[in-house]
Amino acid sequence: MSVRPIVLLGDPRLRLVGKPVDSFGKYIHELLDDLTETVRKAPGAGLAAPQIGEAVRACVVDVEGQLHELVNPRVVRSQGDDRDLEGCLSIPGYVAYVTRREKVWVVAQNRFGKKIKVSGTGLLGRAFQHEIDHLDGKLYIDYLDSMEELIPVTQGDEEGEPSRAAATALA
Repeated sequence: MSVRPIVLLGDPRLRLVGKPVDSFGKYIHELLDDLTETVRKAPGAGLAAPQIGEAVRACVVDVEGQLHELVNPRVVRSQGDDRDLEGCLSIPGYVAYVTRREKVWVVAQNRFGKKIKVSGTGLLGRAFQHEIDHLDGKLYIDYLDSMEELIPVTQGDEEGEPSRAAATALA
C-alpha cells in the first residue's frame, strides 16, 4: 500500500471515464489498497481511481469508520433530494452547496468480483454519488451554475476547530 498523489482540477485525467473492471487480481487489490491509504491520509470521505490517475471504475468510501470498496458501481435506485456543502480532494480549498439524492442504493462488486449491494443517506449517500460521478468524469462543480458559487474553506476558528465547510469535504 502506498499514498498516491491526488490529481487536481485542470489535469485531463480527472475527466476520463473509468473503464469497467473485469479482472479481480493483484492490480485491483493494490489499487483499492492505495485508494484507501491515500483517502485516509488526505483525509477525505472517499476517493475514486481517476483521482490518482487510474481510469478504471473503482473507488472507496470511508464514512464513520466503515470502508466501502466499490468496483463497477452504479446507482440503481434513489429517492428524495438533499442540498448540502460538498468538497473534493481534487479541488482543495473550496466547497459549494450541491443538491444530490437523499438516499441511494448502489450495486457494485467487491475486490474479488462478488456482487454487493449498499445503500446510504446523509454523508454516506452523498459520498457514493460523488465518487460514482468521478468514475464518469464528472465533478461536483459541474452541478453549479457558476464558479462564483464556490466557497473558500477556512482553516478553522480561533479555538482550532475546523469549519463546517472543511469538515464536509468528500473526495
